[in-house]
Amino acid sequence: MRNVSINNLNGQGITLAAIIHEPVGFDEGKQYPAVVIAHPGGGVKEQTAGLYARKLAEQGLLTIAFDASYQGESTGLPRQLENPYVRTEDISAVIDYLTTLAYVDPQRIGAMGICAGGGYSANAAINDRRIKALATVSAVNIGQMFRNGWENTVADADAVGYIEFGSNARTADASKTELATLPLAPMREEDAPNAELREAWEYYHTPRCEHPNAPGFMTARSLTQIITYDAYNKAEAFLTQPILAVAGSVAGSKWMSDDLLARAASQDKQLHVVEGANHMSLYDVPKYVDEAVSVLAPFFKGKL
Repeated sequence: MRNVSINNLNGQGITLAAIIHEPVGFDEGKQYPAVVIAHPGGGVKEQTAGLYARKLAEQGLLTIAFDASYQGESTGLPRQLENPYVRTEDISAVIDYLTTLAYVDPQRIGAMGICAGGGYSANAAINDRRIKALATVSAVNIGQMFRNGWENTVADADAVGYIEFGSNARTADASKTELATLPLAPMREEDAPNAELREAWEYYHTPRCEHPNAPGFMTARSLTQIITYDAYNKAEAFLTQPILAVAGSVAGSKWMSDDLLARAASQDKQLHVVEGANHMSLYDVPKYVDEAVSVLAPFFKGKL
């Protein structure tokens, strides 16, 4: 395991902080397939992304988990900006870096992400042909989630108020030093609308997996980018790589994994349903994570 800094060439002057997890018996004189792992919205590389990175490395894959621009140990202002276009580009920036490493085979690079990181990874695979295989865990298309609700019960047009809110936040930010923020997960237990999202509060704000670099909120101005964003835009034309989506059988977010597979042009796509798991339990509950890894590892080994 090694900490690295990545010069992001996307035009924002940002340095990404990342951790490379090396497979057992790693030899710098050999070339390995590599998997880029994107964390959930509000998360950091030390949480579920790092857990999957470590477990996949134990299965013989070289993996890299990183902090998004403006978040965690990566640089960039304003802090906690959740711009989905930048987050998608971050994945390609990490791939830029991997191609400079002699021990990475540039023809065998895959991408995966958890929650919003899964949606961003899908979008990156649509945009970047260097990604040869895509996997998601509890995938969230962040634009869909904010527009249509956790369980897809809200019409697009009814989300216009969020754009209004984000627009007003930008106006307020222009004359203040402290920017307006908005929770990405419930900040308090009593704010959770259901039991599943109560687990999001528990994950980010209790000893279960809290981390000082993961405050659980984003800048409110981010809404003006998020609401109209579609992580699966043009998937029906350009998402041709092999795809594995892992989702819990009782996850309120499962419809976004289903939608990804329905829209993707790929002829090699599969859904693995983890029975009894909800969205959050695939983040860190050992029996569910282990089941996910049991299909993710052979998927990447076979496709890369």
